[in-house]
Amino acid sequence: MVDRSDSVPTEAAVRRALHRAATGRALDVDEASALLAARGAALDELLRIAGEVRDAGLREAGRPGVVTFSKKVFIPLTRLCRDRCHYCTFATVPHRVPAAYLEKDEVLAIAREGAAQGCKEALFTLGDRPEERWPAARRWLDERGYDSTLDYLRACAVAVLEETGLLPHLNPGVLSWSELQRLRPVAPSMGMMLETTATRLWSEPGGPHHGSPDKEPAVRLRVLDDAGRVGVPFTTGLLIGIGETRAERVDALFAIRRTMREYGHLQEVIVQNFRAKPDTAMRGMPDAELHDLAATVAVARVLLGPKSRIQAPPNLIEGEYDLLLRAGIDDWGGVSPVTPDHVNPERPWPQLDELARHTARAGFALRERLTVYPEYVRAGDPWLDPRLLPHVTALADPETGLAVEAARPVGRPWQEPEEVFGGRTDLHATIDTTGRTGDRRGDFDSVYGDWAEVAGRVTAGGVPVGAGDLATGLRLAADDPAALLEPRHTDAALALFAADGPALEELCRIADDVRRDAVGDDVTYVVNRNINFSNVCYVGCRFCAFAQRETDADAYRLSVEQVADRAEEAWAAGAGEVCLQGGIDPKLPVTGYADLVRAIKARVPGMHVHAFSPMEIVTAAAKAGVPVKEWLLQLRDAGLDTIPGTAAEILDDEVRWVLTKGKLPTAAWVEVVSTAHELGIRSSSTMMYGHVDHPGQWLAHFRVLAGVQDRTGGFTEFVALPFVHTNAPIYLAGLARPGPTWRENRAVHAMARLLLHGRIANIQCSWVKLGDEGAVAVLRGGCNDLGGTLMEETISRMAGSGNGSARTEEQLRAIAAAAGRPARRRSTAYGHAGA
Repeated sequence: MVDRSDSVPTEAAVRRALHRAATGRALDVDEASALLAARGAALDELLRIAGEVRDAGLREAGRPGVVTFSKKVFIPLTRLCRDRCHYCTFATVPHRVPAAYLEKDEVLAIAREGAAQGCKEALFTLGDRPEERWPAARRWLDERGYDSTLDYLRACAVAVLEETGLLPHLNPGVLSWSELQRLRPVAPSMGMMLETTATRLWSEPGGPHHGSPDKEPAVRLRVLDDAGRVGVPFTTGLLIGIGETRAERVDALFAIRRTMREYGHLQEVIVQNFRAKPDTAMRGMPDAELHDLAATVAVARVLLGPKSRIQAPPNLIEGEYDLLLRAGIDDWGGVSPVTPDHVNPERPWPQLDELARHTARAGFALRERLTVYPEYVRAGDPWLDPRLLPHVTALADPETGLAVEAARPVGRPWQEPEEVFGGRTDLHATIDTTGRTGDRRGDFDSVYGDWAEVAGRVTAGGVPVGAGDLATGLRLAADDPAALLEPRHTDAALALFAADGPALEELCRIADDVRRDAVGDDVTYVVNRNINFSNVCYVGCRFCAFAQRETDADAYRLSVEQVADRAEEAWAAGAGEVCLQGGIDPKLPVTGYADLVRAIKARVPGMHVHAFSPMEIVTAAAKAGVPVKEWLLQLRDAGLDTIPGTAAEILDDEVRWVLTKGKLPTAAWVEVVSTAHELGIRSSSTMMYGHVDHPGQWLAHFRVLAGVQDRTGGFTEFVALPFVHTNAPIYLAGLARPGPTWRENRAVHAMARLLLHGRIANIQCSWVKLGDEGAVAVLRGGCNDLGGTLMEETISRMAGSGNGSARTEEQLRAIAAAAGRPARRRSTAYGHAGA
């Protein structure tokens, strides 16, 4: 068993920490750890401070003196689990349960009984991925046509919504970003206890989490962040008394605070005390002491602040209701009049009348909430999927966001809302005349997370370069350019990214020689039209100035007919391609993407449809509840020809999460484009640079692209996209630099030609971002393609690009001529195209 020894702070250390807490000063790890040891009068003072912080938060939330709870049923979907936690009696083995999973009819029976008794929450609790450990679980799922436990969970959640009206809260354990995306439309909230950040309790033999892959703290912290990126109202918390030290406990609270501030999604934090159970490996461990629990709740309240919602389970506190209320909780969690606590079956829930009585004795009123907390109910977008809104609003008080206690859940269809089109649909034209309404969207201060927390992740900086590395790099560039991608030549490649003066001129000359040998002298271009069909988006990408709230003055949605009209206009003007991209609009129906493609093909059968970024594809597939491959097949059948390789930004998650907040991780981007290529749907590739990144991350990005191309051969071109800073939120917040320097632009385009040599033949420059003179310069340094005529371009123009929204063929040919080269129109896939 793990060592539970812990150094005891001095009384003076506790007094100093209390004084700092009482005066509202920030506490460090040592001070917070000292407060965990407070007892007697010191503990009373700590509880007083915490209670005042809680009370201030409740006043600010508009519900002073209110402590909440959720009336729920507990649905143990499966008690099988691939983990082996040493304190758990919920998880068991196949021969001890009647079946590997509850049947859907059993799930609905529990939910219906709860609805009849006024419950509003269906808490789904289950083991982590049991099919990966237990053949019985795999067989059960296969026999019923489900690929995974999560597929079955999603189906059950939809059934509960449609048949009973209860609101699902999902606790399936560790989830990936893509899995969170897939479950988000079927549940107003989800949760996973962090428990601890003490890695030794997982890694060392005898530790409570040893042998449990899903209990690695780094994995669970990643889930908390991913839930924030996806925008899920999320529950987490600590399990205290399992062998962690006070400092380790505080470390977990600091980790929770960081992700809470950065994403704003942690709707509640549970502080739960360990209770030993018979028939477990930790049956001999002493229970967590209740004053230790109270001190931990109070420290959590002080550290997490007045806006946090803090809960302690009322069935685990031996009747010490007043103690926990003094410590700063404002929620009792879920309480069921129907089902037991299947995780702690020996500890029955208190009766609601009893809970209300104890709460009132402490001076508080007990009020019912929904599974999703009031702040998120009132906010609506971006926290609640439109298909869930009717279910939530039917049970919620619109003024407070709390539950209407007399309301009874009723099954409702889980379906798309009615489509609403309109807004500033002429933005594509007026962006070049009247411009945008303001320099930022209406929810600038909230949608991107806490800027101070984001700033702590920014690591952009220069890379030291030696003269020897530069000489080596130039020799390699001339003799074997693709070798610069090899790890053994990292220093040489980084030196070339930093080249300046004569070295930069030599780099660009070499790149242009390589270009001439690879693709000849023709400067190619495509006659196309961009159609951005909606700019409504709540993902919160911190670089994006295009996305708007639905209620913002510049927001718009185009109908399917309007998109088809623009495609027909483009065909009449000589275009052979339309490029469709839009915001991740929560009200775009699941069928919307395929409907757009079909409408264009019906109107203009010969038009090449180049549409939908990997982000659009992965979120649409998740919304539809199908794998990416199946979704792409549906789009291909509708007429999709190729996809843009945008949404890449920098394929390095360290910088990616600073830059994008909620966009798909690198692995998901790679999965989408690789799957598309395998299905015969080719794509471009891109990199947006010059913001909070550095050359080491550029090099890593090129390596990712090269790896995909080696496996699939599906990239048609690479497009370098300089960051346009003017209206970008991350620049307005003071975190990003004002785009790349001109030296960097030249170096990146030249390096793209060299690093991708032999893999991707076509290197495109963006006249929208570089301007005509800039395009001429990089055409002389390795590029061979000018992109398209565009006809309309809204994304870069909203960000502040000053280079217009369209070019005629004559203008593109003039750019090529200025570079001393002939021009040639091409197809999307770089074949010859007639006029």
